[in-house]
Amino acid sequence: MTISFTLGLGQVQNELVLLQAPGCYWVTVNRQEDARLLVRQVIAAQRALTLISTTEKPQALLTPAPQNGPDKIPLFSLPETAEALLSLTEDLSRTLVNKPRFLIFYTAFSTWEKLSSTELNSWLKAMQKWLASRRSTMLIITCGSGINNLRNDLQTRYRHLEGLSHLEWQHDSWNYRVNWWCNKSGMLADRELRLSLLHESFIQINDAEQNIPLTLNDEHLYLAEKSVLEGAPPLSSAWTLFDDNSQLTSRALQASAATVIFNLHHNDQIAALAGDIHSLRRTRGSGLKIVVREMETALRYSDERLLLACGVNAIVPFNATMSRFLTTLEGLKGQRYNRHVPADLGILLKSMQPLQEKGYLTQEHFCRSVTRLINNTMLPENGKGLLVALRPVPQLSPDQALTQCKPRRYGDLVTRIGDRLYLFLSSCRYTDLDTALKYIFSLPHDEIFTNRLVWFEDVQILSEVRQITELMPTAWRDAPEEKESEPVPDPIANRVRLVPEDVTLTSHSDREEP
Repeated sequence: MTISFTLGLGQVQNELVLLQAPGCYWVTVNRQEDARLLVRQVIAAQRALTLISTTEKPQALLTPAPQNGPDKIPLFSLPETAEALLSLTEDLSRTLVNKPRFLIFYTAFSTWEKLSSTELNSWLKAMQKWLASRRSTMLIITCGSGINNLRNDLQTRYRHLEGLSHLEWQHDSWNYRVNWWCNKSGMLADRELRLSLLHESFIQINDAEQNIPLTLNDEHLYLAEKSVLEGAPPLSSAWTLFDDNSQLTSRALQASAATVIFNLHHNDQIAALAGDIHSLRRTRGSGLKIVVREMETALRYSDERLLLACGVNAIVPFNATMSRFLTTLEGLKGQRYNRHVPADLGILLKSMQPLQEKGYLTQEHFCRSVTRLINNTMLPENGKGLLVALRPVPQLSPDQALTQCKPRRYGDLVTRIGDRLYLFLSSCRYTDLDTALKYIFSLPHDEIFTNRLVWFEDVQILSEVRQITELMPTAWRDAPEEKESEPVPDPIANRVRLVPEDVTLTSHSDREEP
C-alpha cells in the first residue's frame, strides 16, 4: 500500500495536495502569520506526524489546540545555527524509531541564510537519502523577509525536491503557486490557484467568481480626457474626448474592452484617480485597457505601484513624446489585465503607504519603524526603500548637519548614530537618491558629507538595523518605559528677589568745605 500525506487545502485537487513517501517537499510563504496557519492546517489533516520548529517553540504552534489531528505529536525545537541544520539527520536518527513517518519542519528564512549554496545542496542530498531509508516524508515550510531569494535558489534543486510551491498574500486573498509537485500518479508543474480563508483554513476560490467582460465589440474605441492629445482633435471616429477624468469615468463604466486614457497633472489627483481606476477594473473586468498619461512630473514610485495595483495596464511618463504615447496604445490591443485587484480600495491605499511618520526619530524608534516597514510583505521585496548612512565633513558636527535635514515625505526618516546621520527613504529608487537628497537638505549634500553608504536590499537593511540596535547601551535597550515625570521647579522662580533701595545723590555745591 502506497503511503501518502496531504496539505489539507480545501477544494484543491488531490494531485496538488498529496505528498508521497519517501519525499521532501518545500513550501515558501511571505508572511509568518500565513505560514503559521498553513502549519496548523496541515497538522489538522494528519493522523500522525512529527513537528520540528526553529521559528518559534513547537508548543506555541499548537496553541490553541487544533480541532483535528493526532492526539500526541513528538515535538522538537532546533536552534537557528548552521551546525544544528547540518546535523539534523543524525539527531533524528538517534531520537526517532526507524519507521515511516511524516515530519513538518517549520523554519524562518534567516535559518537557511546561514548555509552556503553548496551546504544547502549537501543538506538536501543527505535529507533525501535519510527519508528514502526510512520511507518517510518531510514538509518544509519557510517564511520571512528575503524568502524570494530562497525561492529562486530552490528552483534549481528540483532533483532533490519532490515538490516546491509558494503562498503569497494579495491583500484580500492568497495566491498559491506550484512550481512542481510529485504524487503517486506523476507530476504537475506551473499551476496557480487563488485561496481564501474560511475558519482559519485555506480553501480554493471558484474561478467563476471572477469578473468576465460581457462583450468585446468595443475594443476599437478610445475614450480619453482631451488634454492627453496635447490640444489635437480626435484622431479618428474611434476617438471620443471628455473634458475631465470624472466624465471619462462615467462613460467608461459602460465599456467592456475599450481603451480608457486618464490624464495626471498633479500628485494630489492620485487618490481620486486610484478610486476611479479601481472601480472600473472591479466592475468592467479584465478586458478594459486603462492608461494614465502623466502630463507633468507628478508620480512617485509608490504612486505608480498603487495605480498598477488598482488595475492600470500602462503608465505613460511625462517625457514620452506623442508618437511614443500612440505606440504604447497600439501595443495594448488584445491585452487582458491578469493581476488580482482586491475588492477593498482602503487596503490598497494603506498597504502602499504603510509609514505615517517623517523627520527625526530617536535611534530606538528609527530602528523599530524601519524594521516594521521592511517586514511588511505587502510591499515588493527589495523595493521598500533605501537606508543611507552619511558622515559630515570634519568642519561640521553631526548635530549641525542634522539641522540642514528637512524630510518632507511620509516614510522619510532620519536619526543620528555616533558621527553619522542615518536616513531611510521609503519607496525611493537607487537612481533617484541624489534627487531625494537634494530636496531633503538645505545645502548641497556633496558639500555637507564626506562619504555615504547605501543599502537597498531587504536583507541588507535588516542586517544593518540589527547592528545599529546592538550599539545601543544595554541600560537604554532594557530600560522600562518612562513614567510621566513630576514638574521640575523653576530655579528662577525660587530665587530671592532683590528689593531696590533709595540712594540720595548730592551735588558738588552741597558738600561741606573742609
